Amino acid sequence: MSLINKNTPQKLVKSLLSRCHQAKRTTFNATTTSNLTPAPQPVVATTSHNGDKIFEVEDTKSLFASVATGKLMHTAATLNVTAVEPVVDLSIWMMNSRLMEVGLVQKAVMGTIKHTVYNHFVAGSDTVETGQTVRRLWDCGLRGMLDYGLEHASDNESCDKVTQQLIKTAESTQSLPTSSVSFVVVKVTAVCPVNLLRRVSDLLRWEYKNSSFKLPWKLKTLPIFCDNSPFYHALQQPAALTAEEEHDLELAHQRLQFVCDKSFEGNVPVVIDAEDTSIQPAIDYMTYWACVKYNELQRPMIFGTIQAYLKDAGERMYLTKKAADKMGLPVGFKLVRGAYMSSERKLARSLGVESPIHDTISGTHDCFNGCATFMLDEVSNRPGGLILATHNLDSGKMAARKAREYGITKDSEKLEFASLYGMADAMTFGLRNAGFSVSKYLPFGPVDQIMPYLLRRAEENKGLLSSSNLDRQLMMNELKRRTKAYFGQGVRESDNQFKQEANSMTN
Repeated sequence: MSLINKNTPQKLVKSLLSRCHQAKRTTFNATTTSNLTPAPQPVVATTSHNGDKIFEVEDTKSLFASVATGKLMHTAATLNVTAVEPVVDLSIWMMNSRLMEVGLVQKAVMGTIKHTVYNHFVAGSDTVETGQTVRRLWDCGLRGMLDYGLEHASDNESCDKVTQQLIKTAESTQSLPTSSVSFVVVKVTAVCPVNLLRRVSDLLRWEYKNSSFKLPWKLKTLPIFCDNSPFYHALQQPAALTAEEEHDLELAHQRLQFVCDKSFEGNVPVVIDAEDTSIQPAIDYMTYWACVKYNELQRPMIFGTIQAYLKDAGERMYLTKKAADKMGLPVGFKLVRGAYMSSERKLARSLGVESPIHDTISGTHDCFNGCATFMLDEVSNRPGGLILATHNLDSGKMAARKAREYGITKDSEKLEFASLYGMADAMTFGLRNAGFSVSKYLPFGPVDQIMPYLLRRAEENKGLLSSSNLDRQLMMNELKRRTKAYFGQGVRESDNQFKQEANSMTN
């Protein structure tokens, strides 16, 4: 039965069908088992051309009013240095070289990182320091998304250790100002061994393509695939999970449940991050299982993540949302552009299949904006939630304009703008000043543990097309303005003092 029915707004369906960046499905099985009529990806959102400014970034005095001059100088300097490609390339080479095995070298390098990029992009080494960062953000009218920095765990023992840290993270929200923490971030790779996630993903793919193939351990969830999804990871029928693997999967569910329960005690929702396509199906499976288990009648407490650089992103979002609607289940998504482009394309090339990533950056932009428009329309008069995680100024303005048109206010708790700590501050403060709810994504942990995150930020920040270009320019403009204002005030004070002395001499 088609999920596009007579109750679906015709304008929305036409928008979804009008322009698409479709990927040709590479099939290794001649039959498909889906009897759903798939909705194509949402497309580029239309924007208003009336010239109205939704939020202001040119007025740097208002934009950076809550940032001290010393902090502004440090931020501008860090962004400028990390945007120099040779510096970043040398740093990445150094971190991956055998020189790091030399004690003195390692100490010097880690010390430098600690006082530069670590302090800029990381919220703290533990929940205490991160709590201090949350309070500073809260004083500036912003919120925090708490993300314990460990990304991959290899076995049950390491998963148990990370789960305890995640529980501690969730507990820490109860001692912070109410509403200052918008979400606790969970990576399924930290509560379930990666190899098991890969096995589960392959089995889920095979089940989708073969109606007679059943998974006895599978729990109630929401749609994970569409016909346009990549299936080349499983070229032949995978072996069934062993009894030990099924037990480990049950343990992973329990760990996720423990973290969610603790977070909900403080009335803080959970957002589950996305990974690469080799393990994403298992992550979506666990995410949507938690949605079915926890999401309330009006407010989603579990948010999944959609990566808009994937060709099937819009269709999967649509199918999941409509299936949740049929169940009377509010669903929330965090929408991002994506972070595994190089590895995804490399794997596809090695197998001789088409990449799951959009062929052009404009395709990704169109998909992101279209998905945002679709969900803003959905949550404008129905339960649900959307986190728009973007550093792209055009996407931010488009979404803010749409939210205004739909009457989605800060008090509705249906829309949260988000950006990485230490990045996109101009857009962050602009959205805050415009009255939207805005969060900073706050990774935290010891410097050696959080290095993979820092290396990705370094890669992301370099180059002329870096999203930090606008921040650097505006910060430098504001520093110049403050310098002129400071010296101008000094000249005025001296002039006034001279006039007072002159008047006293003539009297």
